[in-house]
Amino acid sequence: MAWLSRILAPVAFSPGCRGAAQYAETLASHFHSELTLLHVVPPPMNVFSSPEAAAYSTALDMTEERLEQCRAELDRNWASECPDVPLTEEVMAGDPARIIVDYARAHQVDLIVMATHGYGTLRRFVMGSVTGAVLHDTGCPIWTGAHLEKAPNYDKIGFRRILCAIDLARESRTVLEWAGRFAREFGAELAIVHVLPHSLVETGGIYFDPAWRQDAIAEARQEICQLQRETGTEGEILIEIGETAAAISDVAETRGIDLVVIGRGETSGLLGRLRSKAYPILRESPCPVAAV
Repeated sequence: MAWLSRILAPVAFSPGCRGAAQYAETLASHFHSELTLLHVVPPPMNVFSSPEAAAYSTALDMTEERLEQCRAELDRNWASECPDVPLTEEVMAGDPARIIVDYARAHQVDLIVMATHGYGTLRRFVMGSVTGAVLHDTGCPIWTGAHLEKAPNYDKIGFRRILCAIDLARESRTVLEWAGRFAREFGAELAIVHVLPHSLVETGGIYFDPAWRQDAIAEARQEICQLQRETGTEGEILIEIGETAAAISDVAETRGIDLVVIGRGETSGLLGRLRSKAYPILRESPCPVAAV
């Protein structure tokens, strides 16, 4: 069975979702994956104003008509550009985040590819809440980004340079394994970045001994080298100092990175699987981000 044998692409009818679908189809074609395009129709009162709702006898009638409209739109506008990809289209009604998470779990999805924002009446549901909730609640990796509407054409999508950002917490090994495997699949260069806090340089106007800073850098590099040995992963090690999201974004921009791979934290605490640093990274990254 392929590594990413089942890919799910939740779509609203927006440029960002179109870009996400292009990445999803490219990945599905490479990995010989089954691809599902899923559109979720929110509860009726989230879509229609009161005068519009008054035209329907029941909320069920309203939902059924909306489902039919969306099925027709999927059929018209979302034909696959990759004829070798087994494609399924699903239109379902309910809470978008819950439907996506439940569908991914029930169908043992290996990767979810989705934009950070929807369109029109769905915009308030997505990244704010939908993408964030899916990142928080699902167990499989999420491929997303703030600029997916700028996705290249199918024949221009490529993965030559991968950046793996790790914080040396317990899940860093899993993140590095995923990034290394993805890089090997596409014959891509892999770089590994770890960002140390700016407090290593100064705090409150007080500058620290440069030797202390160099010791911290050397220790981080040593830990990453150990992770590389354990995972059989090769790649240049970059140690940056500063604010995490900005530093990762700068490295990705400077080096022409095609994909940033990050972790989502552990399952305990108020933030659950999604650490507070993941949102800024997703917002600032110039390229797609895979949150593992």
